[in-house]
Amino acid sequence: MKHEILLTRVAAGVSTLAFALGLTTVLSGLEPAFNGPFLQKAFLTLVFCAAVISLFYGNIVYQLTRLGEIRRHAAHREEANHCRPAKDTEAPRISILIPSYKEQIPVIMQTVLSAALSEHPNRRITLLLDDPPTSKGTDLTGLEAARALVSELHDLFRGVSQRFHTAADDFNVRRTSTGFSLEKEGIVLAGLYVEAADFVSGLGLLYAERSQPVFAHGDEVFAREVIGQLDAEYRRLADALRNPADLDLERIRSEYRRLVSLFEVPIGCFERKRFGNLSHAPNKAMNLNSYIGLIGRAFQVSKGSDGRLVLKDCPEGEADLIVPAADYVLTIDADSIILPNYIGKLVSIMQADPAIAIAQTPYSAYPNSPSRLERVAAATTDIQYLVHQGFTAYNATFWVGANAVLRHSALHDIKAMTTERGHAVPVFIQDKTLIEDTGSTIDLVAKGWRLHNHPERLAYSATPPDFGALVIQRRRWANGGLIILPSLLAHWRGRGSARAGGLETFVRSHYLISPALANVGLLLLLVVPFGEGFSNIWFPLAAAPYYLLYGRDLIRCGYKWSDAVRIYALTLLLVPVNLAGVYRSLEQLVTGRKSAFARTPKIEGRTAAPPSHLIFLVGLLTTSLVSAAANLWGGSVLFSSFSAANAVFLLYGIWSLIGWRDAVEDIRAGIWVRKPGHYARGEATTLARQSNLQV
Repeated sequence: MKHEILLTRVAAGVSTLAFALGLTTVLSGLEPAFNGPFLQKAFLTLVFCAAVISLFYGNIVYQLTRLGEIRRHAAHREEANHCRPAKDTEAPRISILIPSYKEQIPVIMQTVLSAALSEHPNRRITLLLDDPPTSKGTDLTGLEAARALVSELHDLFRGVSQRFHTAADDFNVRRTSTGFSLEKEGIVLAGLYVEAADFVSGLGLLYAERSQPVFAHGDEVFAREVIGQLDAEYRRLADALRNPADLDLERIRSEYRRLVSLFEVPIGCFERKRFGNLSHAPNKAMNLNSYIGLIGRAFQVSKGSDGRLVLKDCPEGEADLIVPAADYVLTIDADSIILPNYIGKLVSIMQADPAIAIAQTPYSAYPNSPSRLERVAAATTDIQYLVHQGFTAYNATFWVGANAVLRHSALHDIKAMTTERGHAVPVFIQDKTLIEDTGSTIDLVAKGWRLHNHPERLAYSATPPDFGALVIQRRRWANGGLIILPSLLAHWRGRGSARAGGLETFVRSHYLISPALANVGLLLLLVVPFGEGFSNIWFPLAAAPYYLLYGRDLIRCGYKWSDAVRIYALTLLLVPVNLAGVYRSLEQLVTGRKSAFARTPKIEGRTAAPPSHLIFLVGLLTTSLVSAAANLWGGSVLFSSFSAANAVFLLYGIWSLIGWRDAVEDIRAGIWVRKPGHYARGEATTLARQSNLQV
């Protein structure tokens, strides 16, 4: 990796030098005066410099994080495989929480199975069902199916766990009796591991029976990385145990302890909306907060003054509900999976360093996506995995909410209280913005805690399959950074050991404000007629190293150089999406009203895209074409080429990643109504497909 480090340093140097020369060239053309033309040019110069600086900021941060990521991965390879699952005598308590809202049964099942098969001796799983308990029709059917699935999986794991408990008890009897033989015991253990392998492969078959073709590429990862990996591991171990030369009494004891813990995982569900004194706020953060606030406590269930069920603290002996204590909380989104060694590795890291509040491995996208748009969006996710690894090199890690191990005591360190419907409600993960994981990151680091990204791919998550679903996800991601930024700056300006460093703040700030800076900067370059005086070759030269490194990183992630072209087209398509998220952040700053939370749809079929975004893209395409012609007429070849190239990328993006027919249908569905009370063609389908949004 030394050559990659050298290449990145050279690229950063070339980018910085070319950018400085470009700015110098632009500013040197500004001659002092106080007349109208000067003021006009001064204003254009200010706007132009703001646009290119905002883009250059992202260029430099990417190269910094790339340096950090390469160094961390090189160091990790040298100390690989030192983390081991904790032994049962020292295993901390893990509460695995899976927030779910109207998810399809295969989605829930895959996530729960991946968590249940992740090895750790002291863990329990709770599916946090957020569906309204008063659901009717198909919603009620889905809710009841989710409850039944949890019960079924709990019984399956309990049955095989009891089988291994009995086997361990039988071993304890045999080892004190005459005729005890290590060789025979190894054969018995080998047979038990074959049973474990058979159980795991049976779970894979059970899931396959209930899955759907739409999940095929995710199913391949689950079958290979979870089911296949464990099946092969247990069978290899069975073969090894048949060799008496490698056996001693302590090894036999250890293997029985492991067998007992493999499938000893209580699986249950909890529905906060059944209880009147818990939060009913419609977002994932408060769903998690409601359960985290109950951990380590016992309750009686009674009726409140309004007739609704309420939870009241009581001694365990009198309790209707006991929520066991936990040292760590593992959160997993219901469209994600973790690999079998996820908990063992991350918890070992946190046990070794008590200053770490959150350990995670930012999720990777499921490979082999069936659609081009999903593949391109997945590529941006995998590049972000590398970027987040680089963040850790500068102590600038952000919590990525799809999966993470959270230290319970750290959550209590940032606990706050709020009031909802007259009831006091604890808040651990702040829901002030729609990016609650990002906001909670700043809360934790301000208290002196650190976050850690483990440099292995141990988690996968789904990517929106169409442009409409992607709009909802990315618009939510772009909403909140500007609101959180003042807290980060206050942390930087503060005093004491927890004060943020300059480089840390430089990197963190870009993560928060890039949706605003990058998209506004790009939009200004596309629509403002700057003219020949602002055209020079230095700025394209400053950008070239960024795209070179980005393309190399795509190759490292298993993609192609050509995907860089598609990613740029997607970047242009997402300009109105990101700007809409930024606008809602500004709206919240001015009015104090938080935006409604919209969950990313996970449904069969297509989610309609907002017509306003599509119309914006048509307008941007038209503007780019006009700008290309005007700049060519005015003699500005570089600006003409830039505008023309972006018009081509927009055309390609709309045609290949959205689809002209779908775009026209979504625009018509959004703006054309035949008669009062009647939907336009396709609109009713659009609304039905988006019925799983919680707002």
